[in-house]
Amino acid sequence: MKIGMNMLLWTNHVTEQHFNIVDTLKKTGYDGIELFLGGGDEKHYSKLGNHFANIGMGVTAVGALSPEQNIASPDKKTREAGLDQLKWTIDVAAAANVEVICGPFHSTFALFTRQPPTLQEKQWSNEMLFKAAEYAKKSNIILTPEAVNRFECYLYNTMADLGAMVREVNHPNLGAMYDTHHANIEEKSQAEAIRTIAPHLKHVHISENDRGTPGSGQVHWDEVFSALKEVQYDGWLTIEAFSTIIPEFANAINVWRDYSPSEEIYTKGLKLIQEGMGIK
Repeated sequence: MKIGMNMLLWTNHVTEQHFNIVDTLKKTGYDGIELFLGGGDEKHYSKLGNHFANIGMGVTAVGALSPEQNIASPDKKTREAGLDQLKWTIDVAAAANVEVICGPFHSTFALFTRQPPTLQEKQWSNEMLFKAAEYAKKSNIILTPEAVNRFECYLYNTMADLGAMVREVNHPNLGAMYDTHHANIEEKSQAEAIRTIAPHLKHVHISENDRGTPGSGQVHWDEVFSALKEVQYDGWLTIEAFSTIIPEFANAINVWRDYSPSEEIYTKGLKLIQEGMGIK
């Protein structure tokens, strides 16, 4: 099992200027960091990957699709643009030594039709996810689409829905992600949700109900960690928390205030995971 920290707490575009933060996380006890893949080229990400490798930090990443790249769209050209974006995401991820790409890239974040999801939309999305997973195979990267709460997504909200999607796509390079923040909104029980998705679970986000310091809010952490141990999960546990440090990005994800000091988030969050999972 490995513990990671999502860099979105500080930036949506990691550069050499952020190496001091990564180095601090390494010294604090983290096994890796998580990047948001929103811009840059393979040369840029290769430089990042070299630094992470040199200090022994693993890497995961978050990918996303714009409205013009929505792979659940009825428009074929839009879906094809989405597949191109996913391939670009995989290419730059490979340059940075990324192991897992997570995120709600089964569709576009916060894009709604104001109707329930249709079977056709899911089929369109699944077709492109299979092609993306096939493309990811050459780089040995696992794609882990994310079920997101109903206020940010309509296509997939629960682990039951997400599990059905993974089974339908049926590709070894596509699994599922579990996010405690979204599950706190959508699931009746964190433990039952984890058991439901366990056969497909490849990535976990540790995130408080308010996106602040894990352990300071309403998520039932004892239940979460007990269930993860029960299903013998052995992948990444990555803290995801947000701030207003980059206003444009914060506004895009509906973050209107700072929830906790960054140092508190990564120090107390790490301790919570270590104690909850029995990691020394």
